[in-house]
Amino acid sequence: MPPVAFVPTVVAAPLLELRQLHLRRGASQVFAGLNLRLDEPRIGLIGHNGAGKTSLLRLLCALELQDSGQVLSQGQDLHALPHGESHTRRVGMMFQNPDDQIIFPTVEEELALSLQPLGLKRREALARARDFLAGRGLGDWAARAVGSLSQGQRQQVCWLALLLAGPRTLLLDEPFASLDLPGRARLADDIAGCAQQVLVSTHVLDPVRDWPRVIWLDAGRVRGDGPGREVCAAYEAAVAREVAQSRDRRATMRAVA
Repeated sequence: MPPVAFVPTVVAAPLLELRQLHLRRGASQVFAGLNLRLDEPRIGLIGHNGAGKTSLLRLLCALELQDSGQVLSQGQDLHALPHGESHTRRVGMMFQNPDDQIIFPTVEEELALSLQPLGLKRREALARARDFLAGRGLGDWAARAVGSLSQGQRQQVCWLALLLAGPRTLLLDEPFASLDLPGRARLADDIAGCAQQVLVSTHVLDPVRDWPRVIWLDAGRVRGDGPGREVCAAYEAAVAREVAQSRDRRATMRAVA
């Protein structure tokens, strides 16, 4: 009987990966040797303000450069992609404040801008933007002035522009913060239905509670990483302990005074 040939298992490179990532901002060490493989279709990022959530998203879409280590997209360094390949086709980000992102005065122009990496002519990009809005029942938004929209509506424009651009991974920084209850429900439904990988940084835990993976960042370190229900519950319990300890300290100080 002939020997059985050994066939090595080929492990696909993760969609996104951080290897030994170090980032310092002024006197603050944001990350020190952070390692993460980000393969799941839905990943939540939770943690206190200043935990490193926004910095992580900015690194993942090459808006910020690490001091050392690597940020990889399917095994390729985001800062050393082949000539002519755009970061925006791989990873796109929606900022927490839509006013930091929106450039053009009308909704259709802003959406057309997201198609620029495809090399479309302006007229074609505008036509595609109008068709996209019409297909979502928002045809009357096309010519609307962005300045006439509410904060939540401007954030929706940023989300629509990201969907229209169609990068492989969508990074959303606090997308639920300025939305009312119907807006949160619509965005959560959109996220559930989109084909791309989605990473969401959020203080609003309910939208990510049932996700397969949630990462809890604490001062630049991973304190929890696992199913959303488990990690969110652990984070909430830690916050409750912090509040109780703070209350006890205040009570002790009043008693001493």
